[in-house]
Amino acid sequence: MSEQTSQEPRFTTQVGDTRITVLGTAHVSRASAEAVETLIRSGDYDAVAVELCPSRHNAIVRPDDLSRMDLFQVLRQGKVPMVTASLALGAYQQRLAEQFGIEPGAEMRAAIREARNDHLPVLLIDREVGVTLKRCYRNVPWWQRFGLFGGLLAGLMSREQISEAEIERLKEGDILESTFSQFAQESQALFHPLIAERDRYMAARLRQEAEHGAYRHILAVVGAGHLKGIRENLEAAGTDTPQAVINFLDQEPPPARWPRVIPWVVVALILTGFAIGFSRNPDLGWQLVLDWVLINGGLAAAGALIAAAHPVTVLSAALAAPLTSLNPTIGVGFVAAGVETFLRKPNVGDFARLKQDTSHPGGWWRNRVSRVLLVFLLTTVGSAVGTYVAGFRIFERLVG
Repeated sequence: MSEQTSQEPRFTTQVGDTRITVLGTAHVSRASAEAVETLIRSGDYDAVAVELCPSRHNAIVRPDDLSRMDLFQVLRQGKVPMVTASLALGAYQQRLAEQFGIEPGAEMRAAIREARNDHLPVLLIDREVGVTLKRCYRNVPWWQRFGLFGGLLAGLMSREQISEAEIERLKEGDILESTFSQFAQESQALFHPLIAERDRYMAARLRQEAEHGAYRHILAVVGAGHLKGIRENLEAAGTDTPQAVINFLDQEPPPARWPRVIPWVVVALILTGFAIGFSRNPDLGWQLVLDWVLINGGLAAAGALIAAAHPVTVLSAALAAPLTSLNPTIGVGFVAAGVETFLRKPNVGDFARLKQDTSHPGGWWRNRVSRVLLVFLLTTVGSAVGTYVAGFRIFERLVG
């Protein structure tokens, strides 16, 4: 059975003895938040499921946790790209929200708030965001990853206004279906873990809760783009148990081995080039070393300059890059970010303002926490580009 009220798409289905109503929402929409409040206050439901994982739920109910982030731990564990991507995505959503005077994820906040007021359990049905991002990253060919990151930054820097009417139209099922179909054709590798797998995961979680038999009628609040996929998975007669589906989709794909090998191959080639140069002529050998230091160190320093790093950090990046590029176990980004953190140690206010500052392009450079992230990323990119540019320069001198 399907129904649609106040232009909010939804459907109701029966799983065993439990009815499940799935409401499609827009994550930045007054109408969606109001629809959630109205449905929960109706008293028809004894549980509320939300499109949140434990991490995202914790970010809503405990927003101050970001201010207690251990920046050095983020650097050591190599989590800078993930933290930066999360901040950029949140910034894009915040930019849209500021246009309409409504906080990001207001419908999820409304669902949690109203469920608590009515003493209803809140069921977290989405997959952990870290697992989803890793499966997206591993599923996309390496040459497309730079485009995705560039697109994310472009979306962050764009100041184009988007009408609220346009966002409301995105909740119409036929438009969403055609939009995602086009998206899948353009990037099936990204669509599968980002959309299709989560549709299947959330349907399995809902079926799992229904099979427990603890609830009579569950209201599930999800993004409207997931409505069609969740419905298909709920109504499909699959042979796998919900727990089996969840366990499979929770697996993190093993990292490919070749990306770990390439840096060592590059190092071997560079050192071989130095050896050949010195064997021919000491002056040629030293010229090759100078090319390596100037190009690699110079581009890493340029990355630090773009990030508005401290002058000592810029110098550290220039000195460290030629050495760290010959030792893949440590990167210049870690060194430069560590120096920047030591020289301009972020204070409590920087952490407290992090989400607010990163919602505007200039804030990434004003906030000391996000500036450390930029130093890490831009010096890393600069050194990586420098490694290949210097490598080709060395090759040219040897064969020229």
